[in-house]
Amino acid sequence: QVQLVESGGGLVQPGGSLRLSCAASGIIFSAFAMAWYRQAPGKQREFVAHITSGGNTKYADSVKGRFTISRDNVKNTVYLQMNSLKSDDTAVYYCNLDGSFWGQGTQVTVSS
Repeated sequence: QVQLVESGGGLVQPGGSLRLSCAASGIIFSAFAMAWYRQAPGKQREFVAHITSGGNTKYADSVKGRFTISRDNVKNTVYLQMNSLKSDDTAVYYCNLDGSFWGQGTQVTVSS
């Protein structure tokens, strides 16, 4: 069965960086698009970044220029490099496979 496991979240100061990872299993990873979403307290889950099987990317306007999504088809892992973090980036970050499967989420807290 498909399994997505996120890691890399934590507490970081404003202006800092984190790299999230999402390891996939149970699928032919290289064939699928992957995405990151996030959900802040009291808000709806929102799109953050997307990468196609061919490596094309797109981003939410709120993270463009600060976040980078990438993938390693050998390690079956998708990454989200987050730089210049702001308090508004505080949320649970979820990995998504092809619009269908979700990971359990990893908490990112940006605070001084």
